[in-house]
Amino acid sequence: MEYSTILYETDGGKARITLNRPDKLNAISWQMQQELRDSLWAADRDPQVHVVILRGAGRAFSSGYDITPPPGELTHAASAHSMERDIWYLEQAQQMRMALWDMHKPVIGQVHGYCLAGGTDLVFLCDIVLAAEDARIGFPPVRAMGSPVGHMWTYLGGPQWAKRMLLTGDVISGKEAERAGFVLKAVPPEELEAEVETLADKMALIDVDLLAANKRIVNMAMELMGARTMQRMAAERDAIGRQSPVVHEFYRRAKEQGLKAAVEWRDGKFKEEGSGSREEGAGADGRPR
Repeated sequence: MEYSTILYETDGGKARITLNRPDKLNAISWQMQQELRDSLWAADRDPQVHVVILRGAGRAFSSGYDITPPPGELTHAASAHSMERDIWYLEQAQQMRMALWDMHKPVIGQVHGYCLAGGTDLVFLCDIVLAAEDARIGFPPVRAMGSPVGHMWTYLGGPQWAKRMLLTGDVISGKEAERAGFVLKAVPPEELEAEVETLADKMALIDVDLLAANKRIVNMAMELMGARTMQRMAAERDAIGRQSPVVHEFYRRAKEQGLKAAVEWRDGKFKEEGSGSREEGAGADGRPR
């Protein structure tokens, strides 16, 4: 199958899926989500694949969702749609991302550089996440754009770390994310690929049926704790949150002054290096544009 926003390769029992929009820091477009879903299910169907590695090309895993609109189009979908329609779009995108959760084979997330906003929606659905110590992980859009449309924060880091991140929009390092539990392990950047490949090689030695049985029993345990229902609730909560006046102000500025200026307005008062995201990926939703 041909892909234009990702790279897909297999060898040695592993499938490597690489987000491949490096010029936009792998901002997640609707097309990328479709191609990611299709490639994940292709790996799941391939009897030679035991484990999938999800990573990003270039300087970042992902800067977030691509919300850059075509010229002349409204930048805030809620301005054109009812809340119910907004939820419908969010849930469509969520169904694509949930392939990471639903597929039988394990997925290892490999995080370097920025992993912001939608990047966390993707990677936190992976079964195991390994990160570079200097990776930058967080969800700055909670400051003026809504809330995460997926919610694994509480399941991975616990309620206090989840609130620490979502009530501030702060960005933390890969090393801090390891301490919080958002990633399993953080290593020096030059060691990240080898660390991921070593773990994947070990999984590739195990029969795919046993990998599936053990992945799915853990996920079922989390579903009994509400993990799947929580994803749908997150989409609804995001749609509600984006009715806030500050969200409309953000998108007004984005339309009149440009997305970069709006992001600077959102994050400037926090004066935290790396707390924002590039204009290509500052969003909190994944609807088509």
